[in-house]
Amino acid sequence: MPHHRTLLKHFPSLHSLNLSSNAKLTLSPAVFSNLGALRLLDLSSCGIAYIHMDTFKGLENLHTLLLRNNSLQKLDVPFLLPLKALFHLDLQHNALVSVDTWSLQLMETVPRVHLEGNPWVCDCSAHPLQQWLQHRRAVQVTCVSPPALRGQEIAALDSQDLGCYINQRFARELNATQQITATENNTTALPAGKGGRSWPYLVGFLVTAIGISIVIALVAKCKLVHKNFASYHHRPLPEISSIGGSPMEDSSSWDRGSCGSHSITDAADLQAEDDDGFIEDNYIQPSEQLPTKERELHRSI
Repeated sequence: MPHHRTLLKHFPSLHSLNLSSNAKLTLSPAVFSNLGALRLLDLSSCGIAYIHMDTFKGLENLHTLLLRNNSLQKLDVPFLLPLKALFHLDLQHNALVSVDTWSLQLMETVPRVHLEGNPWVCDCSAHPLQQWLQHRRAVQVTCVSPPALRGQEIAALDSQDLGCYINQRFARELNATQQITATENNTTALPAGKGGRSWPYLVGFLVTAIGISIVIALVAKCKLVHKNFASYHHRPLPEISSIGGSPMEDSSSWDRGSCGSHSITDAADLQAEDDDGFIEDNYIQPSEQLPTKERELHRSI
């Protein structure tokens, strides 16, 4: 295997390459980069313990990758990134004991993945793998340790079997305690320089109250509203004497004639009919003209 150059650089149209059972095979970065048409790569039983993230660079059309019967203990997550068309990934009978969430997300895009025969440790760290296997309905992926779960399928277990129940309950209680503490801190102490979070509401309330007060004052002072309100409840009284002084003076002058008493009685009756209990000077305008009947009455007097 070349260390600093590509393998089989004169075979760019190669579709299948079987390198299985080559002991201690070393895979350098981008060693297959010139095999862009490769569809199947078999690296089974080669004693591979580590895969560089750029090992499969250039294999955009690779369909099947066989890595069974090797010594992989950990998956270097990005090594799957260049394999855009990968359909079948075989990782059976390696030394994998756990797999992280990112690796599972990358393998989610691969329709067929085989993980059987690895010494999986079924503790709480295997919970993402257990959910991933349940989602894909994978079978025959079994636990090796702890001894109480040895031989049991991981997909058939739950979080309590994996020992996650106590940890999850403790984490929930811890989160609840932290939230209560944070709430108490927010209510008892205001952040420096900001004055807390309630001051915008207080300012808005004060501005609204001041605005409403100004509107009420303007409405109360508006003469037009006042006049309309007064005219709704009252009506102007007819002017009895706008010429010749006050009503008392007119009454004394009427007494001097023979028909004065009768006229005064008519005027009193007219005033009694129009009196509604409110007499306001601003409703009697001096400039108003006397009615025709009263003008003739005054002329006769």
